[in-house]
Amino acid sequence: GKYNAEIVPVTVTTKKGEVIVKEDEEYKKVDFEKMKTLRTAFLKDGTITAANASKINDGAAACLLMTTRQAADELGCKPLARIIAFADAATAPVDFSIAPALAISKLLKLAKVDKNDIALWKFNEAFSAVALANAKLLGLSLDKMNVHGGAVALGHPIGMSGARIVVHLCHSLKTGEKGVAAICNGGGGASSILIEKL
Repeated sequence: GKYNAEIVPVTVTTKKGEVIVKEDEEYKKVDFEKMKTLRTAFLKDGTITAANASKINDGAAACLLMTTRQAADELGCKPLARIIAFADAATAPVDFSIAPALAISKLLKLAKVDKNDIALWKFNEAFSAVALANAKLLGLSLDKMNVHGGAVALGHPIGMSGARIVVHLCHSLKTGEKGVAAICNGGGGASSILIEKL
């Protein structure tokens, strides 16, 4: 469905022959009954379990960035979106999960864009609480956030998650709409990007 335009089939050779990977596999592994019995991951009385945390998955992503529309035209490339601005921010490592709110606040101020002008928000969610906490801090509507799921549903292939959320945001927006993607890291930092669909 929603991710078909973003996925490029890959042929993998195994001992049993060639296998074509052409869809996400994570959603097929969901066991709703088992979720009720999972222990918390970090604190005895905590809320984070394997069910509301992202899975470490394999994956790869690619984005082709062009400096001018003319360069894209010369190469026969049809741009999906343009980057309006980007920003980074950091906080104490223990508070890494709320760093995206800092990066986004800086981003919107830099771009002189109001949060109400943003059609969609895409947060990488190492844990469900990451997206929820940042939405609360920024006063965002959950109806516009991670509308097709995020890393909890799809997995979190380290090193490609940022590219994945930006590519999905490009495909999810309608022409002329603006979207913001953000990702945090375990060291307390976060990056954010504001794009406009072409």
